[in-house]
Amino acid sequence: MQLDLPARFAADLGALWPEDERSGPLGLAVSGGPDSLALLLLAHATMPGRIAVASIDHGLRPEAAGEVALVERIAAERGIPFTPLTVTLAPGNVQAKAREARYAALAEWAQEAGLGAVATAHHADDQAETLLMRLNRGSGLAGLAGVRASTTIDGTDVVLLRPLLGWRKPELSAVVEDAGITPALDPSNTNPDFDRARLRARLDEADWLDPVQIAASAAHLAESWQALNWYAELDWHEMVMRDDSAPGGLGYTYCANVPRVIAIETILAIIAALGGHATRAEAARAWDRLWAGENASLGGVLAVPGVERVEKVGVMMRVWRFRPEPARSLN
Repeated sequence: MQLDLPARFAADLGALWPEDERSGPLGLAVSGGPDSLALLLLAHATMPGRIAVASIDHGLRPEAAGEVALVERIAAERGIPFTPLTVTLAPGNVQAKAREARYAALAEWAQEAGLGAVATAHHADDQAETLLMRLNRGSGLAGLAGVRASTTIDGTDVVLLRPLLGWRKPELSAVVEDAGITPALDPSNTNPDFDRARLRARLDEADWLDPVQIAASAAHLAESWQALNWYAELDWHEMVMRDDSAPGGLGYTYCANVPRVIAIETILAIIAALGGHATRAEAARAWDRLWAGENASLGGVLAVPGVERVEKVGVMMRVWRFRPEPARSLN
């Protein structure tokens, strides 16, 4: 391994996870493919004795058990603690359900093992593919931000890191090759039945596109999304008031005076506070109706628009009242 690569990895990891914030070992999700094996090798060279490895069998391919065994052997040769994980997928979109099950298993492993964070091997090429796929689907800012360099696993406080987002896939493959390791190759990565595989093939042909720069754009979008979230939280605290006079004593009044993209996040927060759930697309449609002066119903919540004088600001404003949707009559 080139001498500068561990230093580069250490810098990238340190930017996401400073030394003084580390409360336990770094857990690595390693599939046996070239990207995650490079993550293992770089982390081991950078912080030996302070990492642990898990490999997941999703039960989708007979080769998966052998890939887990490959990772176990490589970890054992380096004295790295290893945990095999097996998941059962819920019905539905296979790739989406596999992702949900994988992260849930990693979170449970991290909590049981006392890990400080979990890292995955997403790299610049992955990020570029994600951004282009979501652009093609008309995604909003939340989707265009791509995979986050640092976040938490959904529903938990387990820190999730992606320190390789500035690295190209060929660089990572070279790390594994230099170590004399033959990685496992997942055939789904080149299966044209999957959108990502088709896009990956096209990107390989478009040598004028720079995945690192595309990934950098995704990082800029992520910063914009973080700023929007900050403003939405401020909007929640400043412009949303609990309404105990609502039927059942549970409701919220929202003084809607911010750009639509921020109001959508506030609407989602109100729906969640009332025990409901809605998508951003549903919240966007609700905003359109409310702004036009029409009632909106979403996530089991009824929203009624109006214009009132708001005492705290002393002006007339759009005021939207949210309450649980009345039960429908069966007659």
